[in-house]
Amino acid sequence: MNLPKAIATLVASQNNFDSHAYAGTFSETATVFDEGKTHTGKQAIQNWIEKANQTYKAVMKPIKYSESEQTLQAEVSGNFPGSPLVLTYQFELKNEEIQSLKIV
Repeated sequence: MNLPKAIATLVASQNNFDSHAYAGTFSETATVFDEGKTHTGKQAIQNWIEKANQTYKAVMKPIKYSESEQTLQAEVSGNFPGSPLVLTYQFELKNEEIQSLKIV
């Protein structure tokens, strides 16, 4: 699967539980919306994914990417009810950085 560099790095960082590299794929003013909460800025995103990694130990297996819709479907498995789940990641990319991410 041919993913944009930022998304490929995000997936690899998630699967290595590397919150610093994960946050590094985002712009300074990026936002992440997940589980009803919004996280704004690299530091907030790093704090969020670090806590999520400790709690859920989730890994991603990309299933389908749509360049036109900027969405990635991935099977996500970890320490949470219903694992594994197929989640959709909706991205806004600009200058090879993630500007926003909504996980549904």
